[in-house]
Amino acid sequence: MSVVKSSLSEADLKLVGEALQGALVDLVDTALVAKQVHWNVVGPRFRSLHLQLDEVVATARQHSDTVAERASALGVTPDGRAATVATTSSFVAAPSGWIKDADAVGILVDGLVAVIGRMRERVEATAEADPVTQDVLIQVTADLEKHAWMFQAENV
Repeated sequence: MSVVKSSLSEADLKLVGEALQGALVDLVDTALVAKQVHWNVVGPRFRSLHLQLDEVVATARQHSDTVAERASALGVTPDGRAATVATTSSFVAAPSGWIKDADAVGILVDGLVAVIGRMRERVEATAEADPVTQDVLIQVTADLEKHAWMFQAENV
């Protein structure tokens, strides 16, 4: 049953729906991993990383809502359930226990770089199918790249 009808063709809607679903899962998992690291980071840079990680969480949560609502607006039901995120995300998993500050930075750099790579693929894939969705994904990518830059600058 589809309550909302899209003006996109079936083929374009399928492509765009998959891009939005993948982006949603990556964003939900980014928020979860960043929060897990936030709770467990230790070391001399604890306070600055603790606060910086909350910024990543806020960005990921805000964009996950935007992405999910874009999918809904097109008639695609977004799926951000824990089981879906756990089985389809490829964000680098956070280890259990305390995480040294340098390791925390590495986890975020690796995870963000991987997500950004997939976001860029989605940006390219949606260019012709739906420029509006592409625009949403471009903004998500830009914000994630800013966070990646800031974490990479700490990893020197």
